[in-house]
Amino acid sequence: MVSLESFNHLLLSLDGILGSAPWFPWVLLGVGLFFTLYLGFPQIRYFRHAVKITQGKYDKPSDPGDTSHFQALATALSGTVGTGNIGGVGLAIFLGGPAALFWMWVTAFLGMTTKFVEVTLSHKYRIKAADGYYAGGPMFYMERRLNMKWLAVLFAIATVISSFGTGSLPQVNNIAQAMYDTFGLNKALTGGILAILLGMVIIGGITRIAKVTSTIVPVMAVFYVIGALAVIIYNYQNIIPSFIEVFSGAFNGSAAAGGFLGASFAYAFNRGVNRGLFSNEAGQGSAPIAHASARADEPVSEGMVSLLEPFIDTIIICTLTGLVILSSGAWTEKYLNQFERADMFVVAGSYSDKNPEDVDQLYNFLRGKESEVQYYSGSVVVADGKALNEGEFTLINARSVAEDVEYRVGEDNYSGVLTVTEGRFANLDVDIWGNSLLHSVALTNRAFQKGFFGEYGSLIVTLGILLFAFSTAIAWSYYGDRSMIYLFGPRAVMPYRLVYVVAFFWAAIEDTTVIWNLSAVTIVIMTLPNLFGISVLAREMKDTVKEYWKDPSHK
Repeated sequence: MVSLESFNHLLLSLDGILGSAPWFPWVLLGVGLFFTLYLGFPQIRYFRHAVKITQGKYDKPSDPGDTSHFQALATALSGTVGTGNIGGVGLAIFLGGPAALFWMWVTAFLGMTTKFVEVTLSHKYRIKAADGYYAGGPMFYMERRLNMKWLAVLFAIATVISSFGTGSLPQVNNIAQAMYDTFGLNKALTGGILAILLGMVIIGGITRIAKVTSTIVPVMAVFYVIGALAVIIYNYQNIIPSFIEVFSGAFNGSAAAGGFLGASFAYAFNRGVNRGLFSNEAGQGSAPIAHASARADEPVSEGMVSLLEPFIDTIIICTLTGLVILSSGAWTEKYLNQFERADMFVVAGSYSDKNPEDVDQLYNFLRGKESEVQYYSGSVVVADGKALNEGEFTLINARSVAEDVEYRVGEDNYSGVLTVTEGRFANLDVDIWGNSLLHSVALTNRAFQKGFFGEYGSLIVTLGILLFAFSTAIAWSYYGDRSMIYLFGPRAVMPYRLVYVVAFFWAAIEDTTVIWNLSAVTIVIMTLPNLFGISVLAREMKDTVKEYWKDPSHK
């Protein structure tokens, strides 16, 4: 049986040659930059027109489709505004420093054009499926226009996989963690209740999904924005320094972060772009599936609606989260927390991240460079919760030296001997607590407590992620079942929904780091075929836009 550590190592290896590889961010941004220049900056020129379309100023009751422009936008936004806006920003800053936020902005700006293109082309080749509802997405233009059935099948399979890696697993994992941190609720209980609610919503298909998401999205956005501003304004003296850190890190090649976590320019760039993609999904090909249901006789009009998504998702909401984390200073501070196995390892010898020489050695070790640091193999002798041989090793958690470490079994202190092999605890049934840096939702949670609401600020994160992540899981179930219909027909939808709900429950109790690593891999295997497809159809996209503006009613 494959262990959790082995599976996580496999995911990291795959991510190393896919999403975290140096070439992937350049491909993603390169396609966005190409279309931005080729189409004449549509994210700027068409922004106002897109808002008018969303408001229904050009709607016609006779237009074919199942949902309104706003409902399609809300459904797509519910798929993008999720853990990436809360936990994802926390992870990006943790890994890449403040500069990661800058690259998230760049990804969003260029992604506005990418999404405009992918939604327009997918909407143009949508069909009315066997279940009576409209179905669209990159797989349809790949088959019907490019005559590449094999590529369409590959994309549809990747979408089904990504519906778990992006839509189901990380969402409930972060919800369960937030509910546990704030209210002490059992993760399995949280997962079970939400899995039942999820099943009740998605069984109704796109009409019920659209009604639910069009209600949730506006409420959750206003709620979260108010909460974030309450922290940023409280720490107003740090707003300008935070922006300086973001831009200086992006342009001077430095991205120093907390502890000995200092990240290179390349690392900040890579993590910022990848987290930006996870958040707004521009180029991934997911949003076109939601927009295919919109009532519209002009594919360009729906494409324009979609360009608003990265702006709302990343440039507004992710920026607010980033400013909360940076202005509060929470990203550089250590907090008491329970260590997750995938986040910690043990090195031989005694190190401190307050000693500059130790910091350099640990930094080089993390980056795979020449270093005196070595993994520890041996025993950890524990009495009444404390290690007796601490001088022989140093416990690293969340890329920082762990302090005030305690070993527990439930509520009781542990006494005994733990075996460590090549830096990893073997057969660890003991909970390890201590002070360390935080990342993902835990970091954002702490940051929100440093505002006008004090400790009650964590309620904003908890309720925000509950709404954000749950609505994302709803939207992604729809992306998955449209892909299952494409691959196997309507009969495959119900089995897929059943597995989706079960996996949703399972992920509530799994390791956060493993879930994020799985997400990173599935995003890329879905994105690459879509970027290839829309690039091939660049000329057709330009001609389609020109044809749209020939109609006087569109001006």
